[in-house]
Order: sequence, then structure tokens, then C-alpha cells
Amino acid sequence: MTSPIKIAVSGARGHMGRAVTAALSGDPAFSYIGGIGRSTGPDVEMADGLVDRTAAIATADVILDFSTAAAATELAELCAERAGPALVIGATGFEPGELARIGKAAAKIPIVRSGNFSIGLNMLVGLVAQVAGSFPAETWDIEILEAHHRRKIDAPSGTALMLGEAAALGRGVALAAVERRGRDGITGERPVGEIGFSVLRGGGIVGDHSVVFAAGEEVVTLSHQALDRGMFARGALAAARWLIGRAPGEYDMQDVLGLARRA
Repeated sequence: MTSPIKIAVSGARGHMGRAVTAALSGDPAFSYIGGIGRSTGPDVEMADGLVDRTAAIATADVILDFSTAAAATELAELCAERAGPALVIGATGFEPGELARIGKAAAKIPIVRSGNFSIGLNMLVGLVAQVAGSFPAETWDIEILEAHHRRKIDAPSGTALMLGEAAALGRGVALAAVERRGRDGITGERPVGEIGFSVLRGGGIVGDHSVVFAAGEEVVTLSHQALDRGMFARGALAAARWLIGRAPGEYDMQDVLGLARRA
């Protein structure tokens, strides 16, 4: 596509939405339609910078969604109904039923869904899978530590779950079978192969993630620290570019970056 890619942003007034719209304003490869408002219909007056959802779906080439799991799921279904536009989903905290609905929508439109659009973090995901596959579960424990600002509403973060899935993939197991989301009281000895999660919420932390591989004699830590949301915005726009012309399907940033490793 040689003309600017027409972009709408759902959740445009949130932290990530504002970072994406700021990045769009300085990139001639994109044409920003506006933020998607909650209300729809021709008689609804939208606030400054917001557009009607139905009009955005009819006009955009790609919609970037940083709203909520429920809103993103509904948007995916609406886009699928008219076989477009393509969708980049950065919302997190999905229930299994919502993920199934997004998967069904992806049979009709291309969707990139990721818990984190940082290029550096997605490189870390690949490293975690590689290391987990090399370190035997019998002697190496895995713990995932994550910290975010006080306003984040889901835990563990979507990024932490990405890292957990990468570790489980490296070991050839399902994360749901080995995960432990927090500990309290008399928990007993740690089971072999368990992948644990620890969560911190406070202040204005953008996002810190570490994966700890702990053996009896040594500890290896792989980590990533987010300093500015602009890096997430750049990754989301890279995903939008990559989606143009793609076949329907559900993709992630590992696909966008050519790092995909499948079970």
C-alpha cells in the first residue's frame, strides 16, 4: 500500500492510546481517522478527536485497540462481520470465552493480538523459550516477576503471561498445567516444573518484567524495563504496517518480527 494507512484507535484517551496517537502524528505512513467513541449512530455528538465506531469500521484500514477485553472482543466481531478492517489488539485480561470469540473473528480478518508491543520485550520472549528448553525442569525453577503502575487492572500482566507461555513452550508443556499465581500460607515444597508469578502494583511504573531461572548453585535472570510508552506505540504501528495485505488469522508480535516459534 503506497497511500497512507488509515488508522483508528480504540481506547485513544488511555495511556497507550495517547502514546499511539502521538506516534501517528509524526509518521507520514499513516492517516489518523480518530479515536473510537463508545456511542454510535449518526445523531450522536462525539467529543473532540472521537469518531463514531460504525464510521471508523467502515473507513479504517487498521484499528488499534487499547481499550478493555470486553470492548476489544466486541470490536473484533463487528470488524469480522464486514470482513474488515484489520485489527491490532493490545488489550489484556481476556477470559477464555472472549479469546475464543476473537479466534472466530480471526477466521475472517487478520488480527495481531499481543500483551506487549515492545520489540525488545518480544526478543526477550524468544530468549525465554530458548533458555527454558535448555534448562531441565528437575534442576531449574522458573519465576516470573512483574511490576506496573497502580492503575493497572489485571494481574498477572499480559506480558508476564506471554513470558510464562514462552517458558512453557520451551519445556513442551501447557502453562495452565504448571503455573502458580501467587503463594500464601503453608504452601508446601515447590513442585518440579512449576512456573510461578509474582506481581507488584504501585506508583507510575510503566512496566518491569524479569524471568528468573534458579538452580541450586546459580541463578540466571532475563529482564526488561519499559522506560516510556512510546516504544509500545512504535511496535503497534509496526504491527499495523505488517497486517496490510495479510490473510485472515490470529497473529502476534513474534510473527510480526519473524521470530515465531510454534509448539
